[in-house]
Amino acid sequence: MKKILITGAGSYIGGSVEGYLARWPEDYQVDTLSVRGEEWKNTSFQGYDAVLHVAGIVHQKKTKDDPACWEQYRQVNVDLAVETARKAKAEGVGQFLFMSSESVYGLSAPLGKQVVITRETPLQPVDNYGRSKAQAEAELEKLAGEDFRLAILRPPIVYGKGCRGNYVTLAKLAKKLPVFPKVENQRSMLYMENLAELIRQLIDDRAAGVFCPQNNEYANTSDVVSQISHAHGKNLILVGGTTWGLKLLSRVTPLVDKAFGSLCYDWDLSRYSRNYCVRTLTESIIETER
Repeated sequence: MKKILITGAGSYIGGSVEGYLARWPEDYQVDTLSVRGEEWKNTSFQGYDAVLHVAGIVHQKKTKDDPACWEQYRQVNVDLAVETARKAKAEGVGQFLFMSSESVYGLSAPLGKQVVITRETPLQPVDNYGRSKAQAEAELEKLAGEDFRLAILRPPIVYGKGCRGNYVTLAKLAKKLPVFPKVENQRSMLYMENLAELIRQLIDDRAAGVFCPQNNEYANTSDVVSQISHAHGKNLILVGGTTWGLKLLSRVTPLVDKAFGSLCYDWDLSRYSRNYCVRTLTESIIETER
């Protein structure tokens, strides 16, 4: 049996992974630990095979671009992650899995252009969140070794039942709007259950390295909104010929490029030795909206 400690009690990803691994009670024992304050430092990490570190400050619109907030991001996303890893290594944990983000690349995709992240794409984070994740990765790499395997995960948009963020915004639009722009774009997305399955495989394999997981298919924003609408018994009409209007609107708000730009991982970057995508895009949307 593998013993796993998730640091970041109450987090969406941590709770989802815990629930997913509960399907195999004879194979995994999962404990969660809040790392707020100082009390967590008294908890022994001895006996655990792996620590999954998901604690951190997430991508927040109000603070991500504010230089005055950098120290807060650094303390939580960098210092806390490194301190947790050092404790894990000192107490004999053999593997440390760090939840990073696609944001370390600092890329965006304007409407009408495609940006593909490959193995050669440099890390050029542009905000507090991305910079803190990239800095944490660099510091954690210094601790890695054969006896302390480091797995860094850089997921794109993660969605699923109970998620927050951009997917929720699209779901709200799908439920309210009778029509929606039809735009041909490609986005990397990752269903929570697919991420949890990859984490399970990484722990089983005691794997190390940098992993950029995504679903088995790119997502088209218009198609995703349409499928969400159908999942709720609605018939959303997709309207073509709106690209020019969206381009004008993109000068006013960055949300247009964020929704309709093409930003994705190269498939070679996302492959693992086994298939971790247990749900297709369509299946995942149905399960999320059920």
